Amino acid sequence: MQVSLDKVDLAILKRLIEDGRASFSSIAKETNLTDVAIKKRVEGLKRKGVISAISADINFKVLGFENPIFVQIRTEISKNKDLIKKLCALDYIVELHQVLGEYNMLAKILVNDLDNAEKVINRLGLLDGILDLKTLVVLSEIKRSKALPSSSLQKRF
Repeated sequence: MQVSLDKVDLAILKRLIEDGRASFSSIAKETNLTDVAIKKRVEGLKRKGVISAISADINFKVLGFENPIFVQIRTEISKNKDLIKKLCALDYIVELHQVLGEYNMLAKILVNDLDNAEKVINRLGLLDGILDLKTLVVLSEIKRSKALPSSSLQKRF
């Protein structure tokens, strides 16, 4: 389901992406609307599912974690339901995606060090329903954007 947004909605989203703690009054000044109008707009964006949460962007490296490890997982499709429950319960898996291709899941893992990563990967390989794993250790993050893809959004207006 695609939701249509106007220029005010986009301005609100852009501001919240830049600073999730931006006040309604500061956004109101930027958009020439009232605080109440901005509050109603934000509530509407939440109801439509455009905004699912406003959260902190944590630097895990500063907290002692290695760069993330991405794990491509090939599973027995018939065991996916139980396997997904098990994978979601593991706290070191911070993201889990179902994908198309030879490997049908992609997990993002955070661990303290590479020795621990080896143990974690070995444990994953023992889970019932996992046929094969491929690991990708991130050396450095080159780009991570929180910006909206403006070129594709501009085509919609």
